[in-house]
Amino acid sequence: MKNLQLLISAIVVIAVSFVYGFNPSEILPAVFGFEVTAIDLKNIFRAIMGLYIFFGVFWIVGIVKSRFWEAATLSNILFMGGLASGRIISTFADGISKQFLIGAFLELIMMFWGINNLKKYKSKIR
Repeated sequence: MKNLQLLISAIVVIAVSFVYGFNPSEILPAVFGFEVTAIDLKNIFRAIMGLYIFFGVFWIVGIVKSRFWEAATLSNILFMGGLASGRIISTFADGISKQFLIGAFLELIMMFWGINNLKKYKSKIR
């Protein structure tokens, strides 16, 4: 159970990274309903893809190499909490998006699961 939260997060975040960045001109209009034609916008989405992939890989490293588990879990808590808080702010500022409201709920679950795991399994050596 200690690593399940990181594993689920890594799989989902890496998969989502390809939605954002693999071919933003084709995928994003179909998924989100807006065009991505400007090179700078494509660059932003591919940068997000890279960021998501590298966080996902780091969480997998935290599963495989126990010495990185705490750092991976903490980064996951911050990542999920940051996404959820941005979505919550957007809900108040912009209105409700059912698609992203579900995302915020799941991100909060992952954040609190990570906090619980960190408290439960954190190294006793300090």
